Amino acid sequence: MAVDSMPPIVFTQLNYLLTHSPHSIKVEQMWSGSKNPALLDRFTLLIPFCLDYIKWDVIYNAQFPLLAPDIVFGPEDENFRPYHAGGEGDLKPKNSLSDWNCKDPTRLLSLILELRSLYMAYQKKRVGEVDDERLKFEINTIYSREGIEMYMSSGVDKPEEVKLAVPLLEMDLNKMVAGATWRHQQKIYLQVIYPVSRKYLAMASAPRLKLVSSPELKAFFSIDEFRLPSWLDGMCMAEYLPTLEEMLESQIRDAISSIEVRRRFITALAIPFGRPVESDPIFCRKATFLACSGVFTFLVHITLPLQFPRQQPAVMLQSSQHFHSHPGNAPIKSAMLQDYPWSPRWDVAEMAERIFDFLVEECLNFKKYCNEVLVQQR
Repeated sequence: MAVDSMPPIVFTQLNYLLTHSPHSIKVEQMWSGSKNPALLDRFTLLIPFCLDYIKWDVIYNAQFPLLAPDIVFGPEDENFRPYHAGGEGDLKPKNSLSDWNCKDPTRLLSLILELRSLYMAYQKKRVGEVDDERLKFEINTIYSREGIEMYMSSGVDKPEEVKLAVPLLEMDLNKMVAGATWRHQQKIYLQVIYPVSRKYLAMASAPRLKLVSSPELKAFFSIDEFRLPSWLDGMCMAEYLPTLEEMLESQIRDAISSIEVRRRFITALAIPFGRPVESDPIFCRKATFLACSGVFTFLVHITLPLQFPRQQPAVMLQSSQHFHSHPGNAPIKSAMLQDYPWSPRWDVAEMAERIFDFLVEECLNFKKYCNEVLVQQR
């Protein structure tokens, strides 16, 4: 996003939105609506909502950049009218559009957040109007939870469904991981999807459930490997959530403790290998060491899995003296190596020593491989 490709006022407001939004808002595309096609004054925002994205077009006018932008919602939201036009003589409440100030860089962000909040209320109203007694009961049992988002999905070619994004755990994950530099608040949600049923069912089936987390959270906790508790017959969401949160909190605390276990292992590696030239100081997932065998110098890249020490690290060697002739003269690397002695019951000192002993022999094979690659490239 170049400064000279947008009117300065528009650029300032968009830049502020992208860097200060509490949600991970993205720009999907940009285009021009002015006589100068090189001047971009329109863009589509991808706004996180209910564990998905809603797309809104923001339409500025490059010829009159001091004016407030128009916001165009998606075709499925044609009934979403956040600022209702009052009758003649009615007192119109102030909003981010009526109180627009082009010189204030925060105004676009304020407008989008205000509209997102109104959109959330609009979707809750739609869900509340659904004629499904089971769904109404389920929502009433968890309505007091803060931060729940709802979305009514319907269309000609798809069944009616209600999607819920239920935030889990009250713990502040950002503060629990020492040194984490996450800009956005890390959260874990339970996605719940109910098919809309117009008739009473004595034994309703379980909703579709899926655990979803912020993408950055996967650096220290694998949502994909978490097994959801079973949904028992006759169970409701208010009964299900406490069990789920108890299991989740226990595994989150174990994941945080495992960071220290990986840190101790990397420290132990420094005894046979020397001080690492590079390492991951926060999640302790990676470390790189400089090693040599005679005149052959190479790097040792060690990647630690989240399940360490139950699962052994992956090791890759990279020559500092041998390079591919193309593309880009990249250094020659080995495949990922995991076929070496390992036991999670060893202490970290023995783990480090066993990897070192394995590489004393393996580096000779790697050196031979590097020389063979050079011969083939001649």
